[in-house]
Amino acid sequence: MISEPHLHQPAVPDWKESLRPLCGLRSVGVFGGTFDPVHTGHLLLAERACDELGLQGVLFVPAKKPPHKQQGVMISPPQDRLAMLQLAVADNPRFFVSDLELQREGVSFTVTTLQQLRQVLPGTALTLLIGGDNARDFASWWKPETIAQLADVAVWLRPGFQHPPELLPGVPYRTVPAPLMEISGTEIRGRVRHGHSVRYMTTDTVIHYINTHGLYR
Repeated sequence: MISEPHLHQPAVPDWKESLRPLCGLRSVGVFGGTFDPVHTGHLLLAERACDELGLQGVLFVPAKKPPHKQQGVMISPPQDRLAMLQLAVADNPRFFVSDLELQREGVSFTVTTLQQLRQVLPGTALTLLIGGDNARDFASWWKPETIAQLADVAVWLRPGFQHPPELLPGVPYRTVPAPLMEISGTEIRGRVRHGHSVRYMTTDTVIHYINTHGLYR
């Protein structure tokens, strides 16, 4: 007897695997950035967005090649930034991390990321989480109209910051009150480089990773 040839199922792309934990959630915030490194401000903003917007989760998406970064500005290797994010969110069941932009070639455009998310999460309400500076520049992003069709947009509202009345003509957005926290990846990298403490600026797990792998020296 001649047996039928075994039919192999096509392999699921790795980036889709990272999104499986989100399947079934009704609402997810999408938080992109370089996260070099992720810090307490990022985590607090994401937690605040969950509560203020009623999100069931926030997906952190580290960028491989951000379109807004100036040429010549060095970014830590993708695997380090991804590992630090995974460590930082490990104890929060509402936080998730995807490496889908790290697996893509070329510039990390938001519209492409949202299109990929829609493939895996067709029934999930997506909310793009952005800062005030990005809100003012939103019209200059790659395909902003398509972005607004793929996801709602929420802007972190910083005290004293002037926000535009709309992102695009006819495209409103929601706001999330943001605590006044002057923490940045630039400051953390500088403090590490000069041998200063960054305790409480990021998680202990991230600090341990930075020290163990000799980052920012």
